[in-house]
Amino acid sequence: MKMLLPSLLGTLLLAGAATAQTPPAAAPSAAKGETTANVATGPRLILVGDSTMAPRSGYGNALCARFQQVACLNLARGGRSSKSFRAEGLWDTVLALLNERGESGQKQKTLVLIQFGHNDQPGKPNRSTDLATEFGPNMAGYVKDVTAAGGEVLLITPLTRRTFKQGELPNDLRPWADAIIRVGADQGVPVLDLNAISHAAVAAMGQAGADTLAEAPPRFDRTHLGPRGAALFSEQVMDGLLKLRPELAGARTLEH
Repeated sequence: MKMLLPSLLGTLLLAGAATAQTPPAAAPSAAKGETTANVATGPRLILVGDSTMAPRSGYGNALCARFQQVACLNLARGGRSSKSFRAEGLWDTVLALLNERGESGQKQKTLVLIQFGHNDQPGKPNRSTDLATEFGPNMAGYVKDVTAAGGEVLLITPLTRRTFKQGELPNDLRPWADAIIRVGADQGVPVLDLNAISHAAVAAMGQAGADTLAEAPPRFDRTHLGPRGAALFSEQVMDGLLKLRPELAGARTLEH
C-alpha cells in the first residue's frame, strides 16, 4: 500500500528515524489463527506481547475490534517474555510481515505495539530476564528491528495485576514499566504508560470491583481478562493511541 502514516506526534512522542532493509526472498503472511483484522484501508497495526494482550486472555482483540479501517493483527501470545517471544521464532513472523512488499513494490506502513514484563519477572523458567542487564536490551532490540525494517513502534508498559493487600493495590511491575520508559527515551520512540493508567483505575475500584474484570471461574485470576476487563483496558490503550495518532479517530468502529 502507498498510504503513508505521518510521524508520531504528541506529548509522548520522541521521533526516531527509520531506515530500509532488504526484504527476505519469500516473506510469508501471518499464519491462520494469528490475526484479528478488519477492512485494511489504512495503516496496519501489529500487537506483540504476552497473555494480557493476547487473544482470549487479554485486551488485544478488543482493541482490534475498535477499528474498522485499519488492519489490526494480534500476534501476542500467552506466557511469553521479551526473551522467549524472540527465542521461539514468533518475532520472525513480525519481521516477515514488516518486510512484505505489495504489487507496487512498496512496503505497507506499519505501527507495532510492543508490551512485555509479566513473564520477564523472576521465577519464570526459560522466560524470565534480568531487569538490570537483559530486559532493557531485549526491548531495545525489538525497536531497532522494527525501525530497520521501515516500521514504527509504540512501546506499552505492562498491564497492572489486580490483587489488593490490606486494602492497597501493590504495583510489582513498576520497575519493568520504568525500564520500558527508559528504552523509549533512549531509542526515540513513544511509550504508552498503561501500567500507571491501569493501576490507577484498578486501585480506585477496590478488590470487589477489580474482580469483575477477570475471566469467569474456573479460569478466574487477577491477571488475565474477561470481557469487562478487555473492554476497559482496550479503551485505555485506544485513548493513548489516539493522543499519538489523532488521525486514527476516523477509523474507529461506530459502536465505539
